[in-house]
Amino acid sequence: MDKVQSDCPYPGCFFCVMKEANPSKRRASVLKFFRELPSQDDDGQVLPISGLWNTAMAHPNDPEFINLGIFECMAALIWKGLKNRRWLAHDQNIYIPYYAAHIIGSYTMNMEEFAERAVRAGVIPPLVELLRGRLTWVEQRVAVRALGHLATYPSTFPAVADHGEVLELAIQLASSSLEIVYSHFYQFVDRRLGYHCDLLTRGMGGAEMESRKAEEWASQLQCWSLQLINCFAFKPEFLHDICKADFLIKLPGMWGGLVNENSPAGVGLLRTICQSKVGRGHVANIPGTIDALCNIARSSDDWQYMAVDCLIWLVQDASTCHKVIDKVAPTLIDLANISTLGDYKKLGDTIVTVLQECMQQSGSSRGTISTQTKAEIDELLRSKQSLKLEKSMPKEDLHIKQAAALVVKLEGNSLFSSGNIEGAAEKYSEALALCPMKSKKERMVLYSNRAQCYLLLQQPLAAISDATRALCLHSPVNRHAKSLWRRAQAYDMLGFAKESLLDAILFINECSQSNDPDLSLKQNKVPDYAERLVKKQMRAAWLFREAALKHGGVHCDGDASDAFGQEADDSEWETASESDAENDARGEADDETEWKNDGHQEDFCEKS
Repeated sequence: MDKVQSDCPYPGCFFCVMKEANPSKRRASVLKFFRELPSQDDDGQVLPISGLWNTAMAHPNDPEFINLGIFECMAALIWKGLKNRRWLAHDQNIYIPYYAAHIIGSYTMNMEEFAERAVRAGVIPPLVELLRGRLTWVEQRVAVRALGHLATYPSTFPAVADHGEVLELAIQLASSSLEIVYSHFYQFVDRRLGYHCDLLTRGMGGAEMESRKAEEWASQLQCWSLQLINCFAFKPEFLHDICKADFLIKLPGMWGGLVNENSPAGVGLLRTICQSKVGRGHVANIPGTIDALCNIARSSDDWQYMAVDCLIWLVQDASTCHKVIDKVAPTLIDLANISTLGDYKKLGDTIVTVLQECMQQSGSSRGTISTQTKAEIDELLRSKQSLKLEKSMPKEDLHIKQAAALVVKLEGNSLFSSGNIEGAAEKYSEALALCPMKSKKERMVLYSNRAQCYLLLQQPLAAISDATRALCLHSPVNRHAKSLWRRAQAYDMLGFAKESLLDAILFINECSQSNDPDLSLKQNKVPDYAERLVKKQMRAAWLFREAALKHGGVHCDGDASDAFGQEADDSEWETASESDAENDARGEADDETEWKNDGHQEDFCEKS
């Protein structure tokens, strides 16, 4: 039997063609279909295109359609939609340019050979027209995705770069994508284009789901624009166009949001830029970008290691070190006890070496390191020297140091319980000076307790530093629940919503897995104080927040936390969280038993 009988009334129907049992006949029919489709004006063309879209996503490495001319067909269909608006408005043809660009992107996602075929088929010019915004943001999203894939490969990047406007358009889109999607779709539900709604939800949801998907797509539009720019950033000749001050200052804030946490977004592009000496020179001149990189490096962000890479490279470069060292050194010092992070196997050792070399070179550099920074680096170097000395120290001497540190810690506990927070912080500092460097669990608790003191003393920067040090000492890194919570509160005090949100979410996650009765979620319920903070920061870190403020979609009378225009009593939350922390912190614990058990249990101040 050569083919399956069909009752389909449409001659040459793609779905009937695909049912052909004879492979040679099927290929010939598909080839004819791809050649003839762009010149046809029949109704129902969107159906086979949507079928091809599904096939491309499910089997992006299958060469069958590539060899039969799918790229030529998709390029021609995009041109047809751009040039023939009457055809575009007919039937459901409005969907076709979107599907065509998406199909190109899917088939060029993994295979350089396919990308080369696509370039020869002439897909880049129509994709660039979509990138310009000749249709809508929905088509821009799939165009920048496809161009990003084509720019990834060495053999096809030049063809993309030959269109000089691509880089500029990508930078503009990365900077304005959230505002575009908000003002053109999200803001006014009754003005949303029907085909946009259908593409976003596949007809499976109402306005609420459309809004959620719009946030996800807006994030993808921004992140895919950054991915395209990233391909150019590996080429030194494009860095001057990329490294404009107004763009660099925005990059750390382009983070993908919770809806697109798998993309390194802005910090990923900064990491690529900082791999080049030219790029580092530009970044070092933007203090706000350095500050933001320090915040990311001290956060529980999945891309923390990328920010650390940037900071280390900036310090290692003699031409940028003197510009950034006073800002960067405190952050790197806080991270000096991390063992493994990203590709680093001994990150702490790397940090110590980098800072030590910086000190050695400071005399011959064009700038100088501040006295305070030198003192902090010297203290770090002494602590590492102490760790080496402890390896040859008799166990009895180590036990004496541990016992002395315990006595001072207990004095700090007593002062804290009596309300003398400053005195308690001083005692924890004394205990840290006595506590052996190798006693990581005990030092973690001391840093975390002192961070709690700094919180109550309204010293958020000091609290962030100590909480970060505690998190670096914990195994696994960044998973000590109470330090996460304290740092989340400290970041909140400073108005750093994203960093606070990420720590608070991770805190809740750690509580859900904890066996500690003071931390474990009771009846699987998130603590009220944590839920309040997460809701507050989700409003403040909302991807559309700035666009909504600009376009009048948010009513915010001086309250930066009310990003959705909803009521929120932040003063109540602050009082409640501070009170909860203080009351819990004054709970009793058998510290002596804990210390003898090698610190496996937490102490009093850890109950907040």
